[in-house]
Amino acid sequence: MAYDSSSSNDSSSSSDEDFIIDVLQVLPRPRYFRDRLNPFSEYDDTDFKQRFRLSKMMFMELLNMTQDDLHHNSHRNMSLSPMLQLLIALRYYATGAFQAVLGDHICVHKSTVCRIVKKVSRCIATLKPQYIQMPKTELERESVYEGFNQLRQFPNVIGAIDCTHIKIQSPNSNIGERFRNRKGYFSINVQAVCKSNLQFTNIVARWPGSVHDSTIFDNSLLRAQFENHEFGDALLLGDGGYACRNYLMTPLANPITEAEKRYQKAQIGTRNVIERTFGVWKRRFPVLSVGIRTQIPTTLLTIIATAVLHNILIKANDPLPIDDTLLNENLLRQVPVYPVQQTGNIVRRTLIETVFN
Repeated sequence: MAYDSSSSNDSSSSSDEDFIIDVLQVLPRPRYFRDRLNPFSEYDDTDFKQRFRLSKMMFMELLNMTQDDLHHNSHRNMSLSPMLQLLIALRYYATGAFQAVLGDHICVHKSTVCRIVKKVSRCIATLKPQYIQMPKTELERESVYEGFNQLRQFPNVIGAIDCTHIKIQSPNSNIGERFRNRKGYFSINVQAVCKSNLQFTNIVARWPGSVHDSTIFDNSLLRAQFENHEFGDALLLGDGGYACRNYLMTPLANPITEAEKRYQKAQIGTRNVIERTFGVWKRRFPVLSVGIRTQIPTTLLTIIATAVLHNILIKANDPLPIDDTLLNENLLRQVPVYPVQQTGNIVRRTLIETVFN
């Protein structure tokens, strides 16, 4: 019987090709570096502001604040410049889009977007002590008093306090239900205090959505500072979800006399500035409204970073984009008042009888 050498060679060659194909299938894909776009040079100031929620001038100021922390020490693997990193994070704040979509916009991989959003958010959040702080000196407090007094003649108001829910994706099953709020969706309950010009002076972003507003305040450093009389005779204004204290004025459950009605109108009209602040903040950075789809630590950094940016832009008088200048009227409506057990009735009664009578 004759031996067919050509058949043997074909079989050996075929098996080698199959082996090579199998090896190639398990190897990682080679890295592909795409030509990256630079939106800063592509758009004029109007289009840039629509897409990134701040003007080009303010973007350059923010870049100067952060570029040292965002700069890579190596140029290997075509590392992203601080400008592109900041643009990616701002685009995320402005849309809340999936990271793959953001990556396609700048021409980077979605995993790169994930790392950059966390890095940039942490960098901006470190500016919080500089841009979000309660009035410290008597002169600063007097300036804040005057701003609130011009609204509805409510005296000695240092800030309006309230909480707002920031929607998030469902955390893991072990702790997920702790983040489900009374409205049924997962959220972070964020406490904030603001001035009359819509600037934040205090923010706490670490509590799950199931935690009540009053619990957050009771466990906050701000409450301890007021209890220690660090702000003198200054007053906070809150809604009916808080207990009335000698430094925290809340609405009356059932105003009867003319003085009580004037107090109620002044308290609600002055306190509503925090509702407007939340509205402008969320309108400036829609990621806070559509929902944040990142891990909880990155989510908390994103909330603080956008609050810092909000204050920077308010201070610089950088307005909202043209199509976002009109606030939703629902933000200005009177919030419902619920009766609570009140412990600061004496101070509130004194205010009603001396100021509003």
